[in-house]
Amino acid sequence: MNPQAPLAQAIADSAPLRSARFPVVRADAPLIVFDFDHTLYDGDSGSHLFAWLIQRSWWRLALALLIAPVAGPMVAWLKTRRVGISAFVWVGTIGMRRAGNLDAAIDRYVALHTEQIRARLLPIALDVLHHHREQGDQVVIATGAPPELARAILAFVAHEDVPVVGTLVGPRLGALGARRHCHSRMKMTMLREAGFTAPVEMAYSDSSADLPLLQAARKPVVVNPKAKRVEMFRRVLPPGTPILNWGCPGRGGDPVGTAAG
Repeated sequence: MNPQAPLAQAIADSAPLRSARFPVVRADAPLIVFDFDHTLYDGDSGSHLFAWLIQRSWWRLALALLIAPVAGPMVAWLKTRRVGISAFVWVGTIGMRRAGNLDAAIDRYVALHTEQIRARLLPIALDVLHHHREQGDQVVIATGAPPELARAILAFVAHEDVPVVGTLVGPRLGALGARRHCHSRMKMTMLREAGFTAPVEMAYSDSSADLPLLQAARKPVVVNPKAKRVEMFRRVLPPGTPILNWGCPGRGGDPVGTAAG
């Protein structure tokens, strides 16, 4: 049985029902931008996906272990993180010739891991997302992960049909690699190019890489940051910016309900 076809059909069948839950977005609706990893999802969704892709076969796992002494430390260091991650992405996608191949693999991954993924979605975060949609706000997800990953998780697991802007991939050395990484300043560029040109009313993110997005927002909200980054956020963002923890274990921020939440 191929779980990919039921996944695609379930998403298509439920789309009208999901849309009917919320008012139509007004032309002048406030633009609300959410990061995905460590904001709506507890963890790094892309790493979980590519670990599964690598573990599909013994030779991929062996190749990943072979490059790990070099690529692993590169992932740990911010300046070389993108190169290190790209090495593991390459291992996981050897044989894939186009982005559609990865999209199909993503749908299969989500269908096979629905319960595990559901356990990682943060209920408080989804409540906040729902609240914005109920108000008729224009909500978009901007993520460094492949857009189909966040889209499939939100549609099939959380029953949310929100637009997603994410990292674009293309052919590279017999596999796939990032053509445009939706990260840091490029995240704002890709949002604008996708048609989200209104001023950002609110932005939610955990990451210091998203400072261009948070600083562009009229009302930035830091959620689930690394504890060591909290003081930096307080220093560079407007006084009174909420720095919250939406139930993400091991992360910093004020527990919702006790401070600015």
